[in-house]
Amino acid sequence: MGKIKGIWDLIRLDHGFMLAVAIIIGAVIAQKGIPSNVWKLTLAILTAVFLEVSTFALNDYFDYPIDKRNNRTDRPLVRGDISPLTALMVTFIFFPMGILTAFFVNYACFIIALVTGLFALSYDIKLKKIKLIGNYYIAYTMAIPFLFGGVAFSPNIPNIIWILSSMAFLSGVGREILKDIMDLEGDKEEKVKSLPIYLGKNKSFLISGLFFISAVSISFFPFFVNIDPSFFRNYFYLISVFFANIIFIWITASILVKKNPRVKLFRKMTLIAMMLGLVAFLIGSLT
Repeated sequence: MGKIKGIWDLIRLDHGFMLAVAIIIGAVIAQKGIPSNVWKLTLAILTAVFLEVSTFALNDYFDYPIDKRNNRTDRPLVRGDISPLTALMVTFIFFPMGILTAFFVNYACFIIALVTGLFALSYDIKLKKIKLIGNYYIAYTMAIPFLFGGVAFSPNIPNIIWILSSMAFLSGVGREILKDIMDLEGDKEEKVKSLPIYLGKNKSFLISGLFFISAVSISFFPFFVNIDPSFFRNYFYLISVFFANIIFIWITASILVKKNPRVKLFRKMTLIAMMLGLVAFLIGSLT
């Protein structure tokens, strides 16, 4: 049972689920309805999931020493559920599978997957040591699935997809800054360059909150500005996105006001808020 849980925690399929939903949203918006080519949509989703699985496995492999120092018992390698070699083998299996499935979607998706995959390898091997750069890469991986889903079905990406991607990118950066605050002590020992090391916790909390509030602000554009008819004055979308925005606003207020905010909890809550945001845009694209 421990090994099964270890593999599950390693591949983090909750993130894969979010990527799948983002791709479906991009595809629905690009097609102006549910895509009829289910096979192409399936290949696009598998591309994202395979690359996500391989990236997280390699991330845990290289992060093992620092995760051990930070007592990251949420990581299966630190708990001893699986070995570093197992994590490495997962990467070797799923990374080429992700590139291959993208090839069968179309050429544009193949290039996006290849570039994203190479960035992923660079991040896991080197860029994570420079978190000021690595944070933007992680945020990019949260934004690109919308574009990937759109490109899979249309060469012309609708403006609303760029809005979605921008929101995902901004909230992703804010979320990664929270992670840097969590890992501050271990990063100091490893001489990792992160925002909290340069600016301290309080200023990093402020910057993280600004990214969250920026994402919240952008979320109202599709309702008030006629970027896309499906979202313009769509109250189903507005009500749905409200719940995600409330969480982001509450997290921002908490990390700025509380003396010792529960960073680990708030970071987990950002994932819930992002999932609610995905649901809101899915509702908006279908109503």
